Amino acid sequence: MADRLRLELRHRRMLEVLLREHLPDVEVWAYGSRVTSRGHEGSDLDLVLRGPHLEKIPLARLTIFEEAVRESTIPFLVEVRDWARLPESFHEEIEANHAVLMRTVRR
Repeated sequence: MADRLRLELRHRRMLEVLLREHLPDVEVWAYGSRVTSRGHEGSDLDLVLRGPHLEKIPLARLTIFEEAVRESTIPFLVEVRDWARLPESFHEEIEANHAVLMRTVRR
């Protein structure tokens, strides 16, 4: 799947480390141009975060994660959206064409 998203393994691993550190209870789906094969190595990576029970993720947690990604050496923009804050019509679009980047970590 890393090849499908055109992510170098080191960038994918870095992203996974940040997700585990800041949002371990969240399932992460990629969508957009990297999933539809219209993207390239420099395309932004669109992520939707699906919190426990599909409830809203506290904004403070999202902000801290976004800041960690910006401060990392990931060389492309990572756009993050909270599933629970998106309109239902957007859910349908994402469900139709997405790739699971990371499953929920159970503790």
